[in-house]
Parts: sequence; C-alpha cells; structure tokens
Amino acid sequence: MLALALLLACGAATGCGGRATTHHKPGTSHEQASGNVGTLLTTDDGAGHRLREVPAQGAPEIQLAVRPDSEDGWNLQLTVKNYRFTPDSTGGAALPGAGHAHLELDGRKVARLYGPWFHLPAAQVPEGAHTLTVRLYADDHTAWAVSGKPVEATAQLTATAPGASAGHSHGETEAAPKSPDPQQADRTVTVTVRDGKVSPAPARTELRRGERVALRVTSDRADTLHVHGYDKELALPAGQEATLILTADRTGLFEVETHESNLVLTQLLVR
Repeated sequence: MLALALLLACGAATGCGGRATTHHKPGTSHEQASGNVGTLLTTDDGAGHRLREVPAQGAPEIQLAVRPDSEDGWNLQLTVKNYRFTPDSTGGAALPGAGHAHLELDGRKVARLYGPWFHLPAAQVPEGAHTLTVRLYADDHTAWAVSGKPVEATAQLTATAPGASAGHSHGETEAAPKSPDPQQADRTVTVTVRDGKVSPAPARTELRRGERVALRVTSDRADTLHVHGYDKELALPAGQEATLILTADRTGLFEVETHESNLVLTQLLVR
C-alpha cells in the first residue's frame, strides 16, 4: 500500500524529477509549466500572453536599433541585459532572464526572435510610417514585466516603397509552385491547410546544420509561407501544392508560418 501511494504521488508530481510539463500539453497551465519565477499577473500583453512580474532590480532589459539593409529591407539589432536567448528550451518552464522575443509591426506580430539580429524584408512593410516593437518572453510564453508593464522596446520605421524589390536574394517570394525533387532535399515536410486548420498538427522538425529540407504546402486559400530567421518566402496558390527547398545553414529554432492566416505550420530545430 505504501509503494502504491508513492507511485500515485509520483505521477501527480509530473514525473518525480522529470522535465516540467508545459502549457502546450493538454490539461496543464502556465502555473504548472513555470514554477514560481516572478509573479504571474492576471493581465496580458494584449495577445493573450500573461504577464510575469519580476522586480526592477536585475530584470531583463532590451533596446532596439533599426538599420536599412544595403540590398533589401532593414536589419534589426536587439541589445539585451540580464537576459539570454534560449531557443532549445522554448515551450518549457520559465527560467529567470531567459526566453525569446516577439517582433510586432504596428501591433501585429511579425516574427518570433531567438537571437540579437533579424532581417526584416521590405515585402513585409507597407509604404508609410510604422512602429516596431520587440517584447521579451519566457520559455513558457509568458511576457516578462516590471511594474505591470511588459519589458519591450520600440523604434520608428518609414517605408518609401511598397512590396519587395525585384532581384534581391533576401526575403524573396517564389512566384510559382515547384514539385519537390527527392535528390535535392534530405528531409521533406508535407503540410495541408484547410478551413484555418493545419494538418498534421504543428510539430518540430529536427535538422542537422547543412541539411536541406523541402517544405511542401497545400493551402485551400491563397497565402504566403514565411520561414522566420531565414527570410524565405513562398507564394501559396489556392488549392495547389507549392514547395520551398531550404538549406538549414543556421542553428536555432525557426518558425514556419503563413502570412495571411497567421498559422504556424512547423518549427525547424537546427542543431
């Protein structure tokens, strides 16, 4: 009976020393995922991510600098203090001074960032004046906050011409779908988007640096696929399969999303 009681208690404690559960798993909450780092507030960042309050002394800090790229768009530099980017543990428990950042353009999420540099293609910025915001998050996707306000930085940006410039290699959009060539890719990820749902459910695709991955996507509506961190895009004609072949030459965790429907298709974990 004693052994049985210990076994039941062990299961209730999420594995008796095993990895903490995360809010991504059914039946768990932010509190279960993140332990007792800071104070979890009832308020959120405006996008459904709850604020995680920490004392001002030693709290994460961030600054944002924006510089025009010589070929296309802008290069963004994030300077952080009391903070480190942890792409390998995204989705796990909140750890002090660790996590990732979100980039917003005029309040709309553009990308999730896992490092201090990001290239923003001109194709993603309409003509006119805009506000860029970067905000720091914990691994469990709660937003770091001080005095009830998210830890973030903003910068102003003015785009003088709409759309992407032809002939640039950064952030180019493939105009026509391509059939995958098995000889060109080491891994193939096939995804279908129908009625706003992704099939199979988004998961992580693990790759070794230097491997080539083919992203085969069929969407029931016209959209654009975007690989964050690599600045690669692909037009998705309605009802037609389109393929983007990518060389994974950067390490980290990179989201593959659709622009119009804002759906996560997969995450590329490159080691």
